[in-house]
Amino acid sequence: MTQLTGNTVKEQLDEIEYIQKARELSSRIADIKIAMLSTTEPDGSIDSRPMYTFKIEDDGLIWMFARKSSRKTTEIGLNPKVILNYSDPANDLYVTVKGTASVTQDPLKIDELWNDRYKTWFPYGKKDPELCLLRIQPEKAEYWDTPDLLLAQIVSLVKNTITGKANEEGEHKEVDF
Repeated sequence: MTQLTGNTVKEQLDEIEYIQKARELSSRIADIKIAMLSTTEPDGSIDSRPMYTFKIEDDGLIWMFARKSSRKTTEIGLNPKVILNYSDPANDLYVTVKGTASVTQDPLKIDELWNDRYKTWFPYGKKDPELCLLRIQPEKAEYWDTPDLLLAQIVSLVKNTITGKANEEGEHKEVDF
């Protein structure tokens, strides 16, 4: 259970709303372990790469291990705005998270998230001098959750033919953090 820290009823209600948003995001992407992290290169172009993400807790933060000397950490240092794209085609679920990233070497958080399987990338373990964390504070999330795509397309075709209007199946939702 998350302890509320707000001093007023309004502050506590805002915290509860934020926790609900964080939990909704967490539940949507719980089974998707890899996100495409997009950063901005110094010339303004976009760079994307797959990254393993950890379970989102009530604070809403998204965590990833990274190398201090990597291009992504340099790009985040120059422009901390990032986009994460999660995709689960088998369930027709797509999620985009826009947020602000920072680089940290918080030893407590590293210890909390560490598993020896990460030695593949960080051979010296939790004490690897290249090991750092990306901390992403979500600002906005968008979900596209569609029913069986083939079935939805057939239904849409029939409705379009009968009514002359495009059919919108599934759910599209935007959440501001």
